[in-house]
Amino acid sequence: MTSVVLLGKPEREIPKLPYEIVYTKTRDMEICSMEIEPILPGKEIPAASESAENLRCWRYGMEIDVLEYMYVKYARVWIPDPEEVWKSAELLKDYKPGDKVLQLRLEEGKDLEYSLDPKTKELPPLRNPDILVGENDLTALSYLHEPAVLHNLKVRFIDSKLIYTYCGIVLVAINPYEQLPIYGEDIINAYSGQNMGDMDPHIFAVAEEAYKQMARDERNQSIIVSGESGAGKTVSAKYAMRYFATVSGSASEANVEEKVLASNPIMESIGNAKTTRNDNSSRFGKYIEIGFDKRYRIIGANMRTYLLEKSRVVFQAEEERNYHIFYQLCASAALPEFKTLRLGSANYFHYTKQGGSPVIDGVDDAKEMVNTRQACTLLGISDSYQMGIFRILAGILHLGNVEFASRDSDSCTVPPKHEPLIIFCDLMGVEYEEMAHWLCHRKLATATETYIKPISKLHAINARDALAKHIYANLFNWIVDHVNKALHATVKQHSFIGVLDIYGFETFEINSFEQFCINYANEKLQQQFNMHVFKLEQEEYMKEQIPWTLIDFYDNQPCINLIEAKMGILDLLDEECKMPKGSDDSWAQKLYNTHLNKCALFEKPRLSNKAFIIKHFADKVEYQCEGFLEKNKDTVYEEQIKVLKSSKKFKLLPELFQDEEKVLSPTSATPSGRVPLSRMPIKPAKARPGQASKEHKKTVGHQFRNSLHLLMETLNATTPHYVRCIKPNDFKFPFTFDEKRAVQQLRACGVLETIRISAAGFPSRWTYQEFFSRYRVLMKQRDVLGDRKQTCKNVLEKLIQDKDKYQFGKTKIFFRAGQVAYLEKIRADKLRAACIRIQKTIRGWLMRKKYVRMRKAAITIQRHVRGYQARCYAKFLRRTRAAITIQKFQRMYVVRKRYQCMRDATIALQALLRGYMVRNKYQMMLREHKSVVIQKHVRGWLARRRYGRTLRAIVYLQCCYRRMMAKRELKKLKIEARSVERYKKLHIGLENKIMQLQRKIDEQNKEYKSLLEKMSSLEITYSTETEKLRSDVERLRMSEEEAKNATNRVISLQEEIAKLRRELHQTQSEKKSIEEWADKYKHETEQLVSELKEQNSLLKTEKEELNRRIHDQAREITESMEKKLVEETKQLELDLNDERLRYQNLLNEFSRLEERYDDLKDEMNLMVSIPKPGHKRTDSTHSSNESEYTFSSEITEAEDLPLRMEQEPSEKKAPLDMSLFLKLQKRVSELEQEKQSLQDELDRKEEQALRAKAKEEERPPIRGAELEYESLKRQELESENKKLKNELNELQKALTETRAPEVTAPGAPAYRVLLDQLTSVSEELEVRKEEVLILRSQLVSQKEAIQPKEDKNTMTDATILLEDVQKMKDKGEIAQAYIGLKETNRLLESQLQSQKKSHENELESLRGEIQSLKEENNRQQQLLAQNLQLPPEARIEASLQHEITRLTNENLFFEELYADDPKKYQLYRISLYKRMIDLMEQLEKQDKTVRKLKKQLKVFAKKIGELEVGQMENISPGQIIDEPIRPVNIPRKEKDFQGMLEYKKEDEQKLVKNLILELKPRGVAVNLIPGLPAYILFMCVRHADYLNDDQKVRSLLTSTINGIKKVLKKRGDDFETVSFWLSNTCRFLHCLKQYSGEEGFMKHNTPRQNEHCLTNFDLAEYRQVLSDLAIQIYQQLVRVLENILQPMIVSGMLEHETIQGVSGVKPTGLRKRTSSIADEGTYTLDSIIRQLNSFHSVMCQHGMDPELIKQVVKQMFYIIGAVTLNNLLLRKDMCSWSKGMQIRYNVSQLEEWLRDKNLMNSGAKETLEPLIQAAQLLQVKKKTDEDAEAICSMCNALTTAQIVKVLNLYTPVNEFEERVLVSFIRTIQVRLRDRKDSPQLLMDAKHIFPVTFPFNPSSLALETIQIPASLGLGFISRV
Repeated sequence: MTSVVLLGKPEREIPKLPYEIVYTKTRDMEICSMEIEPILPGKEIPAASESAENLRCWRYGMEIDVLEYMYVKYARVWIPDPEEVWKSAELLKDYKPGDKVLQLRLEEGKDLEYSLDPKTKELPPLRNPDILVGENDLTALSYLHEPAVLHNLKVRFIDSKLIYTYCGIVLVAINPYEQLPIYGEDIINAYSGQNMGDMDPHIFAVAEEAYKQMARDERNQSIIVSGESGAGKTVSAKYAMRYFATVSGSASEANVEEKVLASNPIMESIGNAKTTRNDNSSRFGKYIEIGFDKRYRIIGANMRTYLLEKSRVVFQAEEERNYHIFYQLCASAALPEFKTLRLGSANYFHYTKQGGSPVIDGVDDAKEMVNTRQACTLLGISDSYQMGIFRILAGILHLGNVEFASRDSDSCTVPPKHEPLIIFCDLMGVEYEEMAHWLCHRKLATATETYIKPISKLHAINARDALAKHIYANLFNWIVDHVNKALHATVKQHSFIGVLDIYGFETFEINSFEQFCINYANEKLQQQFNMHVFKLEQEEYMKEQIPWTLIDFYDNQPCINLIEAKMGILDLLDEECKMPKGSDDSWAQKLYNTHLNKCALFEKPRLSNKAFIIKHFADKVEYQCEGFLEKNKDTVYEEQIKVLKSSKKFKLLPELFQDEEKVLSPTSATPSGRVPLSRMPIKPAKARPGQASKEHKKTVGHQFRNSLHLLMETLNATTPHYVRCIKPNDFKFPFTFDEKRAVQQLRACGVLETIRISAAGFPSRWTYQEFFSRYRVLMKQRDVLGDRKQTCKNVLEKLIQDKDKYQFGKTKIFFRAGQVAYLEKIRADKLRAACIRIQKTIRGWLMRKKYVRMRKAAITIQRHVRGYQARCYAKFLRRTRAAITIQKFQRMYVVRKRYQCMRDATIALQALLRGYMVRNKYQMMLREHKSVVIQKHVRGWLARRRYGRTLRAIVYLQCCYRRMMAKRELKKLKIEARSVERYKKLHIGLENKIMQLQRKIDEQNKEYKSLLEKMSSLEITYSTETEKLRSDVERLRMSEEEAKNATNRVISLQEEIAKLRRELHQTQSEKKSIEEWADKYKHETEQLVSELKEQNSLLKTEKEELNRRIHDQAREITESMEKKLVEETKQLELDLNDERLRYQNLLNEFSRLEERYDDLKDEMNLMVSIPKPGHKRTDSTHSSNESEYTFSSEITEAEDLPLRMEQEPSEKKAPLDMSLFLKLQKRVSELEQEKQSLQDELDRKEEQALRAKAKEEERPPIRGAELEYESLKRQELESENKKLKNELNELQKALTETRAPEVTAPGAPAYRVLLDQLTSVSEELEVRKEEVLILRSQLVSQKEAIQPKEDKNTMTDATILLEDVQKMKDKGEIAQAYIGLKETNRLLESQLQSQKKSHENELESLRGEIQSLKEENNRQQQLLAQNLQLPPEARIEASLQHEITRLTNENLFFEELYADDPKKYQLYRISLYKRMIDLMEQLEKQDKTVRKLKKQLKVFAKKIGELEVGQMENISPGQIIDEPIRPVNIPRKEKDFQGMLEYKKEDEQKLVKNLILELKPRGVAVNLIPGLPAYILFMCVRHADYLNDDQKVRSLLTSTINGIKKVLKKRGDDFETVSFWLSNTCRFLHCLKQYSGEEGFMKHNTPRQNEHCLTNFDLAEYRQVLSDLAIQIYQQLVRVLENILQPMIVSGMLEHETIQGVSGVKPTGLRKRTSSIADEGTYTLDSIIRQLNSFHSVMCQHGMDPELIKQVVKQMFYIIGAVTLNNLLLRKDMCSWSKGMQIRYNVSQLEEWLRDKNLMNSGAKETLEPLIQAAQLLQVKKKTDEDAEAICSMCNALTTAQIVKVLNLYTPVNEFEERVLVSFIRTIQVRLRDRKDSPQLLMDAKHIFPVTFPFNPSSLALETIQIPASLGLGFISRV
């Protein structure tokens, strides 16, 4: 029990005595009790009771009503629980003073009565408000006690998945047993440069704080990482080192940071092993010092190790493994290089199979071996040394398999030729017999003699194991030494940061020497921690001028004295080790005698005499004395070591034991367990003579104590930072929290000690502004003063009556524990009361409104009801009246209907009766009438019948009579005719009669004629009548026949009718059956039809359904195809952007390397070079080539010479007439073309000659044609040569005539230059002449070769024929052969004649074509000559006019030719189109040829330049000065200004200097047109192009690019400068495109601008160079604006409260965050918008392209959104509903800015979409599944990790908000598991979108640009 006295001077008057705080520590280090009592004079300080178990806090001066106010109904408290340590409960009724029992209800709903201690009446600790649960800093909790700490850690770990938490200056890290995505480089970048309290807790925050304090305070730092095995110490230390390596980088090219990180796999392989608690447990402690230079970059590192667990080499417990390296070796045994080690499975070796767990799940030992070897190679351990290390390790494994056979109880032996020992000796390079002997014997030395004594089997096994441990420990030391050598700094170390990864407090069932050393080290570290914590507390109070004296405190020094002081445990242990017969039992008795009952911290167990108990700061630990002495002495037989040292075959082995003789090596004396290694102490003492041998004999405990003292000295000399690692459970389950284990570790690691120290004073601290903002609601308007401090004082005096509960500092208010919760409760009650008042008012207003509405509704209802009733009564009256009327009419209707019915019936009866009577009378009359008629007809028929008979009889009688009378007359006449008299009588008067008759005859003739006429008419009528009659007869006959036929037919019909009647009856019967069948069939058919209709309807529905499905599928397929197309398009765009980004990143990297190279070059020049008198000009072309790397690849090394010659001072060059030079250049190009054509012709003729040799006999006419063609070509070449000579002579004459004698004199330089030029041209002509002669000789030789060959062929043919003839003996054969030969000759002759004709025709056509081509060539040459005389701008127009004229004439000719034949004209048109296509292709080829020729022209120009230089070298400088040279100019006509600027070559540097290097962007942007420097540079380039001076163009462009780079390097951090040159570079690039002459760019120009296009040079390569330069400038611009915006973003977007009063300030802990209240120095959203306005106005003033401005704005908004979202994801205090509203408002302001600037289509708003969705996520409901679905659909721009992180971080600011349930977060994760997005948590804030430069032509005419005098460019002139 100890007491701490805190003396203070409170400001309150009563009591006016000092007071004390008394607290007690119990065995488990809880804060037992704390009392504040007045100290009376002479009164002793009381001590608290040791039996107190729970936190007890008596508030001095606290009124009863305050307790009653806090312990009220529904207040939540913590009660102890044996399972969960602490349980939460709720008060069911208010606490009253004097109550002995509290009525509680647990969270699971169970009611409980909690009894108070009757003595102390201690109340259970209160729970913190919900808004404080899950805080980043435990010291921010209002109630500081164990349950609050435990609950806060559990909520953060389980619910929010947060493994890091601050506890004051300590970072508590809980091992999640799961890989978390919170350690990437994006997280490192997010924490870099941030204050420790501004971000969520993280190991990177601690590392950044250490790094920042090292740079700021110039003081070394230490990070102390401690915890149990498996708590994650090694991983935390590894991440801290990774942070330093990433943030600082290395100061050299040796990649020191990679080596520092590479040491981890090596140390893990040889120092880590699998335990029951951890698969990768560090079995040693290490302290790594990372060294930094003055610029705080890593330069090296040094490692010190402590207490290696050597016993693990020879023994492993169940389910544990040996060190990883052994299993890695066994897994790699099959490798060829490891064959000599003769390894096998890990289960084969005794040292690796004891644990029974040789494999770790998820770990591949073979791959880990590869990583270990790679790390060794990186750290400089050669392959030979690596193999030596592996040999030693393999030897240790084989040594463990050595067995011993007992001879007797005191001796043993190794079996003969024991294979494991043989392998061990072979690997170690020692003698088998010696090692076997000394493994079974030991040497005893006395004062006089030396004895060799055999040892027992048990001792031999122990000696073998001790040797194996000793070898491994020395090997461990050796590897650490070599790692330190590899990490050793080559330059002087300025400061360092140490990372201590050391074991935590350990207690097991059996604790031995190892646990004793570990707990001793933790006692020392805890003491240092306590001192540091109290020191910080005191400094804070003193800084704030709190009226406190320094805090006096008690630490654990008594426990440390018990261990290390004189006659302490270690001292007694060392003394016992020196005793000859010392034992563990005797040592235990000495401990009991010395410390038992004398030291309160030392106890003896009740049931053991071989153990002792020490009360450590964390817990009581019982140590077993067995093995302490042996482990402290660490006995290794010296003879075995000597055998190993004698190894000559293995050089590495003796090296391991050299350090034992020279330097103190703590590991060599460690008895077992762990070997403390102390390498490179901070302050090593000077070695004294003879000290080494003594120090070698020091015990392990003594060495460990010394190394621990050195470590404490190092830590005390640095600023420590603490990381406490907690193991949440013993089963390695991910995110599983065991409260018991956690509390045990929290007590042991000092976290609760930090809480205790904080609770002892004023743990809660608020700035005045934060207090005012938070508790403004508790103030009245009159309480608010202008002075915030005085306002807070006034309010606190009213709220808290006891002034001892708070203190006012300079900048902060300090509160006692619980006071913030009290204020929070008052605030919550005030807000609740305000809410109740608001609710009351609102509800009253709602009720009044509801009453008024109901009253109005009731009146309305009454009105409507009464109206309804009146209407119903009126309706009733109307209905009654209507009913009476209806009854009246109804009754009348009934009576009338009845009357009508009777009347109608009567009338009907009367009518029927009368009708019956009339009908009877009518029938009777009818019968009478009919009988009369019948009688009448019968009587008439009988009368007619009688009359007919009578008439026929009378006629028959008349006929008979008349016949008889005629017969009689006939007889008389016949008799008279036979008599003569008759004739005479007849002839009397015959003549008269004849005359009369003659007259009669005449008359009769006349009559006859008339009669004939009549008769003819009658005949005609008769014939017609006859015909009619005949036709009638025929008709009658036919009718008769028809009648007959009809009669027959009637008969047949009657028969048929009878037959048909029979058939009818039969048919009717059949019809009935058929009808019956038809009805049945119809019924079946109808049924079938109905079924078919149903099926049809079903089929129709199915068809419609299928059609709908097909339609839907088609639509879906279409939509999917469209989506796929869109996605593919987006993917292609993304790929394009990625490629563009990759290219631009490469450019960025190249520019960075180039800058670094320039810096290194400058440094090297400053360090190495000595300034010399004079100045030597550097090769600018060479440097530009190195920097730009984009010049034409077709320029050979031979062409570089004139380029380098070009850089000589321009004063040495003679002036030259450029027009003459252009003419000569053009002529040379023509000669080159002629040469090329001749060469091609020659090659073609040679090929034709070779082909013609084989066909010489068949085609003799062709050879003649070719010879004629060759002769024509030769004549043409000769004429060309003559023309050339004439032109050259004319040029010479013109030069001699037009020049002054002093210039054209033979010795004048101009004359020499021109003469050299003419000479070179003449030489070219001579070369051409020689080529012509060669060609002529070849032609002649070919012609001569033809004739002898023909003769030779003829002779050979004749001889062959003679021989054949001689062979033919038979004449018949000769005749036949002759005939065949004759026929053959005829056939060949006919073929030859036809071929000759065709070839002659072809030759004639070719000659015609040649002639036309000659004429065309002459015409083209004339045109070319005319064009050469024209100015350049008129040449193109003239050539186009000529071509148009030619084509027009040709078209007119062919139209006249084919005017009569349209088909031929159409064919001609088609051929013309084909020809046009061919011409287009030829034009493209000619363009390529022109480019090649231009390059050849450049070569010739360089040759001319060489000649000029050669001529100038022969002229002395004095001669140049004495004889000024006038430029050789050909007079030309004055023209208008062409938009070009002329400058001299020597003025180029002045141009670059005035226009680029010394130009001030602000003056140009304000006073001049935008892009003026770009226009001026382009106009200078135009003039150089006009002069066809490629060197000048190249030099100007190179100087421009280098000048821009120099300006940006010098003033690269100035946004205005970078923006200005980005704008001008883009304008220069656009000018090069606009005036390039390419059709795609020319279409935007005016005709005048098209005249200004470049004519001689294609600057596409330089356009690429400028584009790359623009990309680099853009990236630099982005970096500049990012550096400007970066400090503003978090403050303006997140921290600043734009809408005042929306978000409240929560209580914060020791790690204070930036206040959200805007001070004078803080940034607000207005600051960001003002900066954006500044950026935009500057870019607009510089005339930057609008599209480029949009890209810059998009990049700026992306940076704002990414940085804001990243900070939101890393700051739990920012994830609240009110902050979401604040962010959305800020984003809306940014969108409004975009609208004002017309930049909404720039894509900037889309870059803010993740931030907008994160803000919406903070504000939406987060309870139901519908909410989860809405969140998943809404947050499509956020990744799953980001959504889950925001939900985990969501923290209510007020009590009225609710936390997000874990089940809801799980639902979100399940819904988003199929989403394929990046697992990365943070956005890449450094990402730069790929930039594009869309072509933006200028409408400004170049000829209108004026050069202001302010630019100082008077040396250039307009052309």
